[in-house]
Amino acid sequence: MDILAQYDCVVRRVCFMYAGPDYLFDDLYQETMANLWRGMDGFRGDSAISTWIYRTTVNTCISWIRRNRRHARHADIDEALHLVTGDDSEHAEFLKQMYRMIANLDDLEKAIVMMRLDEKSYEEIASVTGLTKGNVATRLFRAKEKLKEMSKNIPI
Repeated sequence: MDILAQYDCVVRRVCFMYAGPDYLFDDLYQETMANLWRGMDGFRGDSAISTWIYRTTVNTCISWIRRNRRHARHADIDEALHLVTGDDSEHAEFLKQMYRMIANLDDLEKAIVMMRLDEKSYEEIASVTGLTKGNVATRLFRAKEKLKEMSKNIPI
């Protein structure tokens, strides 16, 4: 399916942030793709397809983590970036540090920050999460504050 292939990188990145690189990632990715495939016929077009894919992916990841929390672990960020880009530059090092910090946020904060990094609007994030636009702004602000605090502990 062309649509799923087009958003495969986003699905992989989100799944990886919740599950990590080993068999847990494979299980979560497979479950997410199955949910997207099954739900494709029911997509009514009330939102952009990218919003629907993101919502389905995040909801699948959060539900999966709740069921499998004892097996879940933090993602190996080096491997996560390899899924997204082969870049070994200074920018990639910055991204590694940023993703390490994001991985320490709670599930909802992680989803909000990841969507914002993917340049989703507050309206799209609200649609995916079921929050109001104002609540998205507040939670994003708080997540940014947590990330700023975490960054103080990173050696320069």
